[in-house]
Amino acid sequence: MNRRIAIIGAGTGGTLTANRLHREYGDEAEITVIDTEGDHVYQPGLLFVPFGISEPEDIVRPRSKQLHAGIRFLPGEVERVETEASTVHLADGTGVGYDVLVIASGARLLPEETEGLTGPGWGEKVFSFYEMDDAVALHEALNGFDGGRVVVNPIEMPVKCPVAPLEFCFLLDWFLHKHGLRERSSITY
Repeated sequence: MNRRIAIIGAGTGGTLTANRLHREYGDEAEITVIDTEGDHVYQPGLLFVPFGISEPEDIVRPRSKQLHAGIRFLPGEVERVETEASTVHLADGTGVGYDVLVIASGARLLPEETEGLTGPGWGEKVFSFYEMDDAVALHEALNGFDGGRVVVNPIEMPVKCPVAPLEFCFLLDWFLHKHGLRERSSITY
């Protein structure tokens, strides 16, 4: 009997885990990856969208192109995990049995948890770049930026990608120089 491996989350961690397990076990394991999204967004690429270095379509691919042949992708929302019965239950009533369960659901951003952050100015003068819509909105704002003060604030730890805010500062410095705005701008980290 084949080993059944269920992986909750098809982001970078879940995808890499599924592909490595498939390479290790081949047909000896039935691997099912569960995620709510049918497309995979290459998260590190989001950092480049605000500066026009990457376009959104460059960093989005169907899950089927990311997972090796022989790995089952199951789109759906996990409702609960029943460990006693070794079953993942999806919101649509589907049950996925497993011998081994991998949780790779990643981090979820909650900007509303920081008092005042999503208040007036959110999406106009206050931005994030960790989600596609936010990175695109920031790109539009930077294209209309004519100088001033930019504050990059990681808020508090943990940060989804701890080095990304600092990388953003370096890219912003480059962007401002490129557009002749560096002398009229300040960057505060």
